[in-house]
Amino acid sequence: MRLLSKAVQCAVSQREWSRRHFWGWLNAVFNKVDYERIKAVGPDRAAAEWLLRCGAKVRFQGFDRWHHDYNGLPTGPLGRYKIQAIDATESCIMYRGFDHLDGLKHVEEIKFNKCIYIEDTCLERLSSIENLQESVYMMEVVSCGNVTDKGIVTLHKLRNLEYLFLSDLPGNQRQTDDMHRLTSIPRHTFMWETKNQGATRI
Repeated sequence: MRLLSKAVQCAVSQREWSRRHFWGWLNAVFNKVDYERIKAVGPDRAAAEWLLRCGAKVRFQGFDRWHHDYNGLPTGPLGRYKIQAIDATESCIMYRGFDHLDGLKHVEEIKFNKCIYIEDTCLERLSSIENLQESVYMMEVVSCGNVTDKGIVTLHKLRNLEYLFLSDLPGNQRQTDDMHRLTSIPRHTFMWETKNQGATRI
């Protein structure tokens, strides 16, 4: 009986591992960059397709509506729709897809909320993109367990960042010396939320 129980547990574990492996592989496929596609339809359209494919939402410049349906993306002249805001809540976007962001020039708001694949290298990559350094002014990083101080600190490269909201980041210890580079810029408002104290300025 004990052997049977052990065999069942082993089979269940194997099935769970296979399922996780499959979804990890599929998410990696969703994040693959098609450079020919970017050339064909432009960076904003290609980035929108990537984001929606991964479960994120986008808002285009001049519009109030958020788009989350891949098949419902607007059609029209290439270059007409420019991404102004990205909401990646609970999406599967990951580092390998961040090349899609290189050609975006109008992104002002970015939200990473419960993104299991967002890590320090993602924030470093995003912060190194010159167009985003000029355009992004509002950002949220919430409940992303793989983000640490190392990634947060790189956001100081976003020169026009005016509002940064951080919450529920287990890997972030708010190291004073590291965070100084962020808070030393006077016009920035940074909010750090803890479970016990609520939101406070840092």
